[in-house]
Amino acid sequence: MKYLTQVICCILLSSSTVVMAQDKQVKVHHVVMQLNTADTAVWSSTLGNIRNFQKMWPGKVEIEVVVHGKALNFLVADKSHLVTDIELLTKQGVAFNACENTMNKYGIKKAMLIPVVGSVPSGVAELVLKQEEGWSYLKTGY
Repeated sequence: MKYLTQVICCILLSSSTVVMAQDKQVKVHHVVMQLNTADTAVWSSTLGNIRNFQKMWPGKVEIEVVVHGKALNFLVADKSHLVTDIELLTKQGVAFNACENTMNKYGIKKAMLIPVVGSVPSGVAELVLKQEEGWSYLKTGY
């Protein structure tokens, strides 16, 4: 009986180890990035960071970039030099969202944004909501 108990314990322990290993393999990382600077070097760096996440965790990272304040031109089709990059990254599942409060402040209409870009009512509120949902937060730039 003692031997049977030990065998059952070993089987259960082995099973839990396999399940834990599988959980680590399928973990999806959720990252929300805040971009609010007019510095175009920071814009490019942000896209580089996204690509690094995708290399580190291929198919296992969900990213949302929340753009507000002076960074809004990053998502304005006529003013951004990164339109092609943003369009490509959205095809890969990255979400780019403009802050509607900032859009209203600067007179930017949704039609002026890169077509693949979304919007949120408040950029800073979106950051809080994502963090409350357990997303990791990154402030880009300085």
